[in-house]
Amino acid sequence: MIRTLLRRGLPSLLVLAAFAPIQAQERTPERTYVPIVGESAVEASDADRERLASLVAEVDAEVQSMSKLAQVIVDKLFSFSELGFQEFETLNYLVPLLEENGFAVETGQSGIPTAWFARWGSGRPVIAFGSDIDGIPKSNQKPGVAYEDPIVEGAPGHGEGHNSGQAVNIVAALALKKVMEREGIEGTIVLWPGVAEELVASKAWFVRDGHFDDVDATLFTHVSSNLSVTWGVANGTGLVSAEFTFAGQSAHSAGSPWRARSALDAVELMNVGWNFRREHLQPNQRSHYVITDGGDQPNVVPSRASVWYYFREMEQPAIQRNLDIGVRMAEGAAMMTDTELEWRILGTAYPRHFNRVIAETMGAHIDEVGLPEWTDDDHALASAIQSEMGSIPSGMPTSLSGVSGPSDTRRSGGSDDIGDISWTVPTITLRFPSNIPGLPGHHWSNGVAMATPIAHKGAVAGARVMARTTLELFLRPQLVDQAWDYFVDEQGASHTYTPFIDADDPAPIDLNTEIMRLYKPLLEPFYYDETRYDTYLEQLGITYPTVRSSGEGGGG
Repeated sequence: MIRTLLRRGLPSLLVLAAFAPIQAQERTPERTYVPIVGESAVEASDADRERLASLVAEVDAEVQSMSKLAQVIVDKLFSFSELGFQEFETLNYLVPLLEENGFAVETGQSGIPTAWFARWGSGRPVIAFGSDIDGIPKSNQKPGVAYEDPIVEGAPGHGEGHNSGQAVNIVAALALKKVMEREGIEGTIVLWPGVAEELVASKAWFVRDGHFDDVDATLFTHVSSNLSVTWGVANGTGLVSAEFTFAGQSAHSAGSPWRARSALDAVELMNVGWNFRREHLQPNQRSHYVITDGGDQPNVVPSRASVWYYFREMEQPAIQRNLDIGVRMAEGAAMMTDTELEWRILGTAYPRHFNRVIAETMGAHIDEVGLPEWTDDDHALASAIQSEMGSIPSGMPTSLSGVSGPSDTRRSGGSDDIGDISWTVPTITLRFPSNIPGLPGHHWSNGVAMATPIAHKGAVAGARVMARTTLELFLRPQLVDQAWDYFVDEQGASHTYTPFIDADDPAPIDLNTEIMRLYKPLLEPFYYDETRYDTYLEQLGITYPTVRSSGEGGGG
């Protein structure tokens, strides 16, 4: 929904009304959870425990037998290098793969062309697996090379590692499906992608449009450098992403500037105002902006200009407060420049709260799986890129993170729109070890490991944990009931989910269109062909690892 808040010549009463706080949308009616087992649950017998242990070991072995598939998925998605809302190659590869393996797939949820939900099984629990799929602008990088060396200069890449999570989820789901079919285990698996996570612009829309209404639990996966899961209020922030567009009047910049009303002046005045205001905001806030349209050329006064903001804070009311401040600053800038203002929400991410019951259940399986066995080559690549980035060269981690609860002191930082889902159904995020510690994030260096044995082994470790944990939830559905007890009685006791978008806010599927139109033809010759090459490293002719020779200068 485009919000037109202030136009030139508004009567004064309407101008004053425009400065009132923007109210967050009311939450849709809360879902009433129907227990799967409830009070009829009985304590597991020795035979039940033995069966569980046997089937968990079997599903674990099934995952490990599919390590080749995990490698191919990781490498394929890495080679596509697609930005948010433009993940069409990813869609066209994964959907047929799932359909060939018996999943019913629907696409286009919430008006998002690259969205899909895949289902297999019947009955409850209904357990959803999600993971993000989009890349980072200007982060293109050859895998396995410990210094900056792009495949395509200036192109997008996987400078976060979102190419790895779907391998975790799909391999785990296929292993579960095989065991569940043979054993007649009741339950439904739902797979879905985090489209445009770097824009935080899909999950709140999925929630709004009811795509999790029948889901009993969500197990989300995200790339990391260790194997871990947390419960309770997470570190980091939530956010609202908003674009402010000003419309003025063009004129010749030298010949008749007095006839113009500069939209770019409005953008600059808004930014100046926000930068002065930062000093008087809470220390935990994070806010950033880019000018997405600053005009065409200097001798033409810009008649239209836009600026895109992320407003981050630790709690929903504080996020709303900072958004309101930003809107008022935009209104003030429009008044000062005699321009018109429109603004729209481009994304939202709710502060996250993860489920204790599921996290602690998963934690036991993390302990059983442990970290992958890193080779000397893995450590060499990690140490080399750590040095390149000015970090202490420590190699890959050898100590398991495991399960943990909320921190005594919460830390500010990044956001993830899995938060919206975590306030809709019991949710956890499994972090799996497919990347290297000590790197800056959202950077080409974070792509160095992402189509190498580090990423491949980390994805298999994550899939093992996902399959083991989910099988236990299917065989012990009382755990899902207990997860909902925590969700309602503890998580929901002090806060009610209040989304930032309403029914009229479309997902901003226009974003990144032009960038991918430019770079996709340049990237296509480098798409991974698994029918000709064993790995993407082989296709690119990269020796693993490739590091600077002794004494060669760094400076990434």
